[in-house]
Amino acid sequence: MSYSLAAVTFGEPMAMFRAEEAGELHEARSFSKALAGAESNVATGLCRLGHKTGYVTKLGEDSFGRFILQAQQQEGIDTSSVTFSKERPTGMLLKSKVTSGDPKVEYFRKQSAASTLSVADFDADYFASAGHLHVTGISAALSPSMLEFSRHAMGYMKQLGRTVSFDPNLRPVLWQDQETMIATINELAARSDWFFPGIGEARLLTGLQEPEEIADFYLDKGVSLVVIKMGPEGAFYKNAGGADFAAGYKVEEVVDTVGAGDGFAAGVISALLEQADVRSAVMRGNALGALAVMSPGDMDGLPTREQLEAFLASAVSAG
Repeated sequence: MSYSLAAVTFGEPMAMFRAEEAGELHEARSFSKALAGAESNVATGLCRLGHKTGYVTKLGEDSFGRFILQAQQQEGIDTSSVTFSKERPTGMLLKSKVTSGDPKVEYFRKQSAASTLSVADFDADYFASAGHLHVTGISAALSPSMLEFSRHAMGYMKQLGRTVSFDPNLRPVLWQDQETMIATINELAARSDWFFPGIGEARLLTGLQEPEEIADFYLDKGVSLVVIKMGPEGAFYKNAGGADFAAGYKVEEVVDTVGAGDGFAAGVISALLEQADVRSAVMRGNALGALAVMSPGDMDGLPTREQLEAFLASAVSAG
């Protein structure tokens, strides 16, 4: 069956100001502006690979909001269900430049327009026009109304027989406490078909250590595919057909790790939407993750179809 949208997602896109020189954020003198946000990164990755994706959010009636709308439209993301608020601002963030390790990120998103997204804003027809739904745990952490929106959207798409993917994207600072975070994320994970945690996240969420027992924990809850990101080494995956490990790709230089997980999700989802086998899908996820860490921005490294094929033709497995 064909749909007008291959996939749909929702969340909080932000205007990102990335330091141009390495060092502490407060010492940075110049910044470049770019689009940021986990779900926006996934939507961008899917669109660049030829899968038309819709994005649902609320933006402030301000320059940041207009910048985000324009940037998403330039990527081919469908923004026809984006709305604007005159009362609330668009979120933004500052990101440091580092020569090694993870950059420091400071968010300015409290009381943002996106955080007011609620079930009252849910457009059933728009979601029904998509073949797949991608959700992250960030949205659920932003406000009670966004948590309810997440539950509602996932339930609605499952009811229609559509596939649902979920990336926990744990942000402990956004939650009132760790216990609430773990319980809520695990509840949402059980509503998904494809679950993509990182190994550190998975260990925190389950209290288990080994990838296979972690996968079984979620498969027993009704998830049909669990893919556990293992960093540079690759990813472990398991479904009813069995379990295996897909090695990552060698990376010449790690420039920025932010957005690698979103690239991975876009890779796996795009391949599964093309009816690829699970191993091929996970390998594509590894490829997009590798490309992401070799680029400075959250989504700069997300490839077009041609760029992906060129990378795969020359890439070397880390296994």
